Amino acid sequence: MDTKLNNMSLNNDLDIERQQIATAILSNRQRLDAMMSRYKCAVMEVETKFKVLNEQFSLEYDRNPIEAIKSRVKSIDSIIEKIQRKNIKPTLESVEENISDIAGVRVICSFREDIYYLAKCFLNQDDIRLVEIKDYIKKPKEGGYRSLHLIVQVPIFLQNEKRNVKVEVQLRTIAMDFWASLEHKLRYKKEINPADAEELAKDLKDCAETSMLLDIRMEEIKNRINKSKVK
Repeated sequence: MDTKLNNMSLNNDLDIERQQIATAILSNRQRLDAMMSRYKCAVMEVETKFKVLNEQFSLEYDRNPIEAIKSRVKSIDSIIEKIQRKNIKPTLESVEENISDIAGVRVICSFREDIYYLAKCFLNQDDIRLVEIKDYIKKPKEGGYRSLHLIVQVPIFLQNEKRNVKVEVQLRTIAMDFWASLEHKLRYKKEINPADAEELAKDLKDCAETSMLLDIRMEEIKNRINKSKVK
């Protein structure tokens, strides 16, 4: 009973804190809307850059390295939740400084080598500034997650000014995206029985290993086909 009461008290405290954060963030709606608009514009800029690279690659190599481009801008509720979780000061300036994934672009590639080639071409553009890189392909997360993450600043040109906006770019293969999407659906915000959690985590990691082997095999087949082409 005491544990339940303590949990209820903690939840009430968190709810009060969340309401206070929401009040602070929403206090200047015009500035908040302007910030969210900048993130949407930054997403469009990054999407365009990858679409141009895909088109150029198609002309030069007669194939498209990009299977799909997905994008999103975090909702205000998600931003408030992250402010609370990361204990960030509830101001728009602090949000822009300390949260790097409000704007996100996911680039789904055919093969692993396409990921690194596209990332190199993208980062070589003189208006892109790399803030941070996390290579979860060479060093996967403990649970098996694989992807290349780039935190970049991209300029957007507004009516009277230029602003540099952070965008998180994720590059992954079809197999990596398949695993990550289903893993998220299976586990996100699910109350999993602790007795089953370890076995489920092992099964998901085994599936991640299988998807990695599939990527390697498909890339080997592609290279064999390229070598065997009649010139």
